[in-house]
Amino acid sequence: MRTHMHTPRSGGHRAMLARWAVTLLSLTWSTYHSLAIPRVTECGLSCSQGFTCRNHVNRNVFNSFCRQPPPSMSRSVLEALMLSTVMKCAPQDGCSLLLRVHASLTLHESLRGLEACSMSLDTQETHCHSMRVSRASRRQQVGQQLQVHFNCFEVSMAQSLYITLRTVPHFCGVQLNQQYNVEDCRDEDVGRNVPDCFAEKLSYWVDRSRKVVLVQVPEAPGSPDYYLRLCLKWFTCEDAGEPVQVTANSVSRMVSLPYSQEMPCLCLESWPATPDAVRTQTCPFEDDTEALWDAIHYHPGSQALSWEPACPVSGHVSLCWRPGPGAHCLELENSDRPAHRRVQYSLVDTQPQLCLKFSTSLGFWVRCPFEQPRFPAWKMTIQWAPSRAHLRVAFFSPSPTSFQVRLCHRRKMWPLACHQKLQATPLPPASVSRGDFTTDPPVAFVDIPRDEACGPDTCIQGWRTDMHFSAPQQLCNLQCAAEAQTPGTSDLTELHGRELRVKK
Repeated sequence: MRTHMHTPRSGGHRAMLARWAVTLLSLTWSTYHSLAIPRVTECGLSCSQGFTCRNHVNRNVFNSFCRQPPPSMSRSVLEALMLSTVMKCAPQDGCSLLLRVHASLTLHESLRGLEACSMSLDTQETHCHSMRVSRASRRQQVGQQLQVHFNCFEVSMAQSLYITLRTVPHFCGVQLNQQYNVEDCRDEDVGRNVPDCFAEKLSYWVDRSRKVVLVQVPEAPGSPDYYLRLCLKWFTCEDAGEPVQVTANSVSRMVSLPYSQEMPCLCLESWPATPDAVRTQTCPFEDDTEALWDAIHYHPGSQALSWEPACPVSGHVSLCWRPGPGAHCLELENSDRPAHRRVQYSLVDTQPQLCLKFSTSLGFWVRCPFEQPRFPAWKMTIQWAPSRAHLRVAFFSPSPTSFQVRLCHRRKMWPLACHQKLQATPLPPASVSRGDFTTDPPVAFVDIPRDEACGPDTCIQGWRTDMHFSAPQQLCNLQCAAEAQTPGTSDLTELHGRELRVKK
């Protein structure tokens, strides 16, 4: 079936379009106002028509004692509790927020009024307002529905409240409760008109060369004094500098806040100098995670290695070792730890190739704290044994230590296939040690049959056994076809020197 539409003449058509435009503007305007927070010129109390109500000063913050209701009173005499935010504005001082409490009840002869109390869930501070119904209204309007509006609860933006509505007198079991969250600065109307929200409009710049954060505090009518500071954001924001106060009549509203190091949890905190002010944080260094991984400490006395996060971190820490320069860092067994708190490893071998690996959802980072020459280290070399049928794995160390050796074979995927652990034989310590690997005698050795050590894809690993965590040294693809040497001599330089040039 075809639908036909009647097209009016041009004059009527223009008039219809005009009516549509007016209707659309009216709808748009009413929608805007329906989304905006209602305005009030003064706070006060109002009751439905026909009732006479008055404010009553509350002597007790909260009347916790109740009496049993009379048999003729239903426990549902309190019918409804509705909460909303209203705004009271002054030309010079900006706007403040109030909580509107709308209560509905059926008037009973035993009721004299209502009490509404608001408790802040953050501070436990409580404010109460009471109203009384005149005796004449109570006699004439028994059984009628009474609507009551309280408009005088001063609140702060983003405040969490617990509202309680009770009868006067307070009858046991006759009570309504409701939790309420006041709008925050993300609400367009609140953000535009409430001075507390102006702190969120701060402009800031980071001068990394001078290590300062420059903050511009905006001027606004009726805006209060502001406090600014840098802090480390954990569960709360911990001081990282003295707060700076910017007064409303300050000539300069530019503030310079110095810092020592860029950290992801180093934040700029600002708040107005008003009671129960909401503090806001902006963290300009959220992506600067590099500094977190440098807080590594080695304790020579206990030979412990520790790391402590300066900011909250979600991830894992582990010890690892690098078989050679540029190689992937291979994790040591039983070294994985959660990174959200201090991590400590006891009895750690101070080898240059032993590192810490930090893994998070953003990636991983490796730090090798023992690469500096100041840390004591040991060395493993391969040389001919007195019998040409064997190779000797020799260990050099500035102090007597225990070592172990194992043979490994390369395969397509890591890790190597390792087996046959051999305990190194200790040697008597030298009477005089110069602390030089090239002149001091070895402290331990292991002789390995040449046929087992000199094969393609074969590696020899050696590590300390008197430590909880030791990174092995590894030599692979031994070139054993060197010129024959007479028994009793050793090739300390050529064989080992050649091994330093092979692939790890």
